[in-house]
Amino acid sequence: MVVWLAVLLSVSPTVRLSDQLSAQSDPRLQAAVQLAQAGRLDSARLVVRRLLAALSPADSAYPEALYTSAMLAADASTAATNLQRVVVEFGRSPWADDALLRLTQLYFAQGDPAATVQAAERMRRDYPDSPLKPRADFWGARAYFDLKDEAHGCELVREALDRVGEDVELKNQLSFYAARCGAPPNPVAAAAPDGATTPAPGDTQHVGGATATAYAVQVLAVKSAAQVDEMLTRLKVMGFDAHVVRDTSGLFKVRVGRYATRGDAQQAQARLKTKLGGQPFLVEEP
Repeated sequence: MVVWLAVLLSVSPTVRLSDQLSAQSDPRLQAAVQLAQAGRLDSARLVVRRLLAALSPADSAYPEALYTSAMLAADASTAATNLQRVVVEFGRSPWADDALLRLTQLYFAQGDPAATVQAAERMRRDYPDSPLKPRADFWGARAYFDLKDEAHGCELVREALDRVGEDVELKNQLSFYAARCGAPPNPVAAAAPDGATTPAPGDTQHVGGATATAYAVQVLAVKSAAQVDEMLTRLKVMGFDAHVVRDTSGLFKVRVGRYATRGDAQQAQARLKTKLGGQPFLVEEP
């Protein structure tokens, strides 16, 4: 059975995945995450399910277990239900803003901009000082743009850029949308691309003097949804943001990042080769 992250396969190929497991503090949940990382998802779910059955909702570990259950859920509906419980029933727990961010990402992946905006605005209202707010702002801004609400979308982009800190990848992502708001480009995103990568067959690359919109690192191209799901899970627990592109031949292509410069993408490519192995390569995306 595939995990709920496979919902990305049915949405626009430009939809990104930012969902990754946060650092679990309970040793029992750490064991579940390790099982998931090893590809033993059914065993990981069983560990969490048994823990939830044994814990009282008053136990401080309960919302953490509920959040972990959502991240390992076999379908998007179960994931959303558990994340909503964390936000509504355990709004003061350290996991509430994490759960709200994941809901924002999940709703966007499902193609529901109205729900995405609602979740992002709740983050602004209930957790204005959360370090996760800039990322929730990013997804909320994209949803506002999809709803043709440029004013509110640009407001979230500006808020996110003001507080993004040292997250270079998120800065690069925001810089693409800041341009449509009349904001000056981020210095990192505006850097000149360098180097070159040989394209793989079927992948669009930079040709001639045209300027690339963005760079990503491709790590897999298969027709099996199960293989894609396994790779997404591995990338998730390693801390990489991944998305899936489906081409006209039916291949699912798993890619990491959306980088403004080739140099940033090459750094990610090197990290992926070290952690994941294989032959990850650069591609350009519109």
